[in-house]
Amino acid sequence: MAEAGEGQLLTADQDVVIIGAGVAGLSAALHLAERGIAPLLLEADPRYPGGRLAGGEEVEVNGWRFRAEHGVHGLWSPYRNLQAMLARHNLRPVLVPALEESWYYQRRLEIKSAAVGSAIRHSWFPPPFHYLQLFLRWRFLAILTLDDWLFLFQVWSGLLLAVAIDPFAEDQPMEDIYLSDLVYYWPDPLRSFFISLARNGLTARPDEIPLSGFIAFLRFYTLLRRDAWEFGYLPENSGDTVIDPLVKKIESLGGRLRLGQRVAHLEQEGSGWRVHWLDSSQSGQALSCRAKSVILAVDARSAQAILNASRSGNAALGASYSYFPPSMETAVARFWFSRAPQPGPEAGVFSGEFVTDNFFWLHRLYDSYHQWHRATGGSALESHFYGPPELLANSDAFLLAYAQREVLSAFPELRGSVIHRTFQRNPPAHTLLSLGHADQHVGIETGWENLFCCGDWVRHPTPAFFLERACVTGIEAANALLKRRGLTPWPLIPYLPPETLARGIEWAMKAGRKLMRRKKETL
Repeated sequence: MAEAGEGQLLTADQDVVIIGAGVAGLSAALHLAERGIAPLLLEADPRYPGGRLAGGEEVEVNGWRFRAEHGVHGLWSPYRNLQAMLARHNLRPVLVPALEESWYYQRRLEIKSAAVGSAIRHSWFPPPFHYLQLFLRWRFLAILTLDDWLFLFQVWSGLLLAVAIDPFAEDQPMEDIYLSDLVYYWPDPLRSFFISLARNGLTARPDEIPLSGFIAFLRFYTLLRRDAWEFGYLPENSGDTVIDPLVKKIESLGGRLRLGQRVAHLEQEGSGWRVHWLDSSQSGQALSCRAKSVILAVDARSAQAILNASRSGNAALGASYSYFPPSMETAVARFWFSRAPQPGPEAGVFSGEFVTDNFFWLHRLYDSYHQWHRATGGSALESHFYGPPELLANSDAFLLAYAQREVLSAFPELRGSVIHRTFQRNPPAHTLLSLGHADQHVGIETGWENLFCCGDWVRHPTPAFFLERACVTGIEAANALLKRRGLTPWPLIPYLPPETLARGIEWAMKAGRKLMRRKKETL
């Protein structure tokens, strides 16, 4: 290393620096390394790469040890590019198939529940009418009142609106319109049902969820195809089973990963960039290097901070963008019980007057918990909080007690059997995905030479969400760099089209919208 100014060390020049070693950054790194471009990855976390799939500390319960990660994760069938990337290198883990999910609804302190997941996945009715299968289950019908039936037309009209509009492909930000506007006249149980689906994906209240994000979410995961709701759970310790093998593959191709390196800002130097960061392994030592190309692969909040602090000449990079999707904080409560619950689905969502948002029975999903269950007869449950911020502003003890009260109200047979509990706050990195205008929302190519972005929040026409969107934008960032250097880009795997009836309705409604626009233009 060479001296570089007061309190700063200058490292050797790099070809490509990727800032962030989550799924997006690792996807970009792998695809570059496979084309002979070995990147340097700088990850702020001092111990674990992987972002929301990173590993975590261990928890000991009566002599048994369990890993406390960010939370349960699933791979849905539409995650075609992520699964193909892992399978190409024989890194795809064996998934735990999702069998059934319950919907718990609380109104006026009365709790009702119905199994809903398999009904949507295996409906006899084609999309977008496959939700009708729910009405063939008596427990679902028992949740509805006679008054609720009077407003079902509003529900179906709202779903048809989602069929007609593809916000990403049509570049429809739908400004100042929120999920709360769409569901305002829906019957309370069905409004709560769809709000709970949205909260479990978009991590916000209905008056905070942009309608463009909700429609895109619904289209990708369930509205257009029944099999889109097919998924499997990643095995426990996803950091060990997915991220670590992915890092090893990148390193075998020449890439390098450095943990504990928090990038502060960038400076444009000619056609390249000087990257400045702090090394936590060296007590916050300031380092910098020059890179021919940089890929920014962090969450939206961190990207905004880095771009605001970065310069091209005298101009701040962040000044060119006014729209960054919110990065939301989440929290996880886990409970160990001395006995098992009654037989039922392995997971579910909470809605209505519930404050917690979902649950997962860990002993039905993960080997270590299952072994503990067989040895002791006990059980374990994980429940998530997805805000709002004023709720998460409460103390850990308060939120843990609240989650315990709600879990025991849903599963009263477990009262008096709690033997251990933990509470974990995750960094504010969960994306509330929505769509900003093209000139305001950061895309893959930033407008500055040799600076690219990727992540599940980045503007891109792919309909995908979360892990799949992170992977796709990572591949596309690598492709943008490869094209600049005259190298062959990687093809993306296309998504399956809507089922026949949904495709026909989508075509007819889009044609009708075009006709209406033409009539307005001629008036």
